[in-house]
Amino acid sequence: MSTERDLPLEAEVVGRVEESSTIFTLSLRLVDTEQHEAYRFEAGQFNMLYLYGVGEIPVSIADDPEQPGYLQHTIRVVGRVTGGLAALREGDRIGLRGPFGRGWPMATLPGSNILVVTGGLGCAPVLPVIKQLINHRERYNRVAILQGVKHSDDMIWRERYARWAALADTQVLLAADVADANWTGLRGQVTALFERLELETANTVALICGPEPMMLASVENLLARGYRADHIWLSMERNMQCAVGHCGHCQYGEAFICKNGPVFAYPEIRQQLGVRGI
Repeated sequence: MSTERDLPLEAEVVGRVEESSTIFTLSLRLVDTEQHEAYRFEAGQFNMLYLYGVGEIPVSIADDPEQPGYLQHTIRVVGRVTGGLAALREGDRIGLRGPFGRGWPMATLPGSNILVVTGGLGCAPVLPVIKQLINHRERYNRVAILQGVKHSDDMIWRERYARWAALADTQVLLAADVADANWTGLRGQVTALFERLELETANTVALICGPEPMMLASVENLLARGYRADHIWLSMERNMQCAVGHCGHCQYGEAFICKNGPVFAYPEIRQQLGVRGI
């Protein structure tokens, strides 16, 4: 028997931003006013975006849940569905299911130092967290945001990083494996930025998102520096097709990324993280 969450709601494109040659952000509004006003989500959850006649993909929601408005989704063009979504313009309509999954542990973060570590487009799943940290800065202690990319040309949202870095008790560090002559950040991997952190390990919660090898290297580095394993959280990526744990494509050990994640505490996935074939 199908439920309302199984069926896509109609959403209209109300805004589009070209972030780079391969990355764009869509702002969506549910066509039904009551459905749009009733829609709620947690930081770290995702929607399934359905392009009629083409297919459906999971995309993180990049908004502050406490300041609901249009639903923003930042997407990289990598295949048929993302290519079709990239061709959309304001006024076009798509299907939307969600929100799905378990988000970041926001209720436990007030009063702590927060370390956000991202790689590539990994910033998108933690963008709602960063927005909450910035919009409600008084709730949290010191904040550090680390972002790494393969090439400096891949660094989007530079003006946001500059704006965040100007805030009190907020440290922003950027890294690129390969950089052009104008690059002012670190030349190297994001884990090299840990040397520059200005955080106390005892009261710091780490939120990590990006390619799995980068996340594994970050976890190992943080543990070696004395960070608590249960204070490290990761957002995982797998091939999610149904979003409700039925199809089995995103099974990860005994868990399903779509239903039990995508956010996990490190001890929950310690045995699987970085293992090929899982």
